[in-house]
Amino acid sequence: MARTKIGIIGCGNISAVYAQAGKRFRNIEVAACADIDLSRAKARAAEFNIPRACSVKELLATPEIEIVINLTIPQAHAEVAQSILESGKHAYGEKPLATTRADAEKVLSLAKSKNLRVGCAPDTFLGGGLQTCRKLIDDGWIDKPIGASAFMSSHGPEHWHPDPAFIYQVGAGPLFDMGPYYVTALAFLIGPIKSVACVARATFPERMITSQPKYGQMMKVNTPTHVSGVLDFHSGAVGTMLMSFDVWAAELPRIEVYGTSGSLSVPDPNTFGGPVRIKREGAQAWSDVPLTHGYADNSRGLGAADMAQALASNRPHRASGELSFHVLDTMQSLLEASELRRHVDLVSTCMQPKPLPLGLRDGEID
Repeated sequence: MARTKIGIIGCGNISAVYAQAGKRFRNIEVAACADIDLSRAKARAAEFNIPRACSVKELLATPEIEIVINLTIPQAHAEVAQSILESGKHAYGEKPLATTRADAEKVLSLAKSKNLRVGCAPDTFLGGGLQTCRKLIDDGWIDKPIGASAFMSSHGPEHWHPDPAFIYQVGAGPLFDMGPYYVTALAFLIGPIKSVACVARATFPERMITSQPKYGQMMKVNTPTHVSGVLDFHSGAVGTMLMSFDVWAAELPRIEVYGTSGSLSVPDPNTFGGPVRIKREGAQAWSDVPLTHGYADNSRGLGAADMAQALASNRPHRASGELSFHVLDTMQSLLEASELRRHVDLVSTCMQPKPLPLGLRDGEID
């Protein structure tokens, strides 16, 4: 089987797992990597035996590269994605697709005009944990979903992240940084969202970095850091969502889905595995459910591999631009609802992604 050649732009921390994906998945290989700091690209290339380290311009001019993975900071996602598409290559990026609807629309419009594809993380919903949850829902184990809850609460990344200031700027914060995992998981399990309501605030106007190497430096906070929202799904289900970097401790579940005859405990959507638990009508206790699908370890890059397979098979890819735009639209609508103090209807919808087939061996997609 011919392998689709991939290029990587951005050689920071997360690039390592994408470089590994080029060896794990049988249908792709990483042909080159690039970074504005060429020394970082060279280090990644040496670490993972990537054939070529080069400038971004040189990578985009390489004819054999078909898909470029965009691992730049969120504020650069849209601009870099457009450069990828202008070079005639398919674009797959880290989340979010862009930091505003307008920028995301430009990316999708350009892709459509050039008959190219856009894909976007997170692809954690393709992991064994969420795939198992989707199978349980599809097979009727809790009957019709009527509600869901999604909670992510911590006191922010400044105690461990080496350079966290960008996470407290517009286009980041807990909603845009962590929200994509949760909204994507809910869209995969329940379907698209119709409207939202929300109250959001920034509790601390400044925060101190307590990680190295910038210990003691103060950061300005320019985006909400405690976001409490309500999601109204097209299916009729109602979701409750909390995304916060202002909470010192909490014991809330990550995600739960409530059906007419049972409840489903969903694993952390920032991971690929379990645990998955279910409690059906009449049961005395929760039951653990064995995972029905593989890719339960850190399988980032699975969405890009699925996109490459979709191109070869002429089918839709699962971590699509349409899905990621709907996720962005949901998040931006939540902040707008808080500012306007009213419900906000989403401007987008999306197809609920299809689950992966059962019985895949590691490295396989279809």
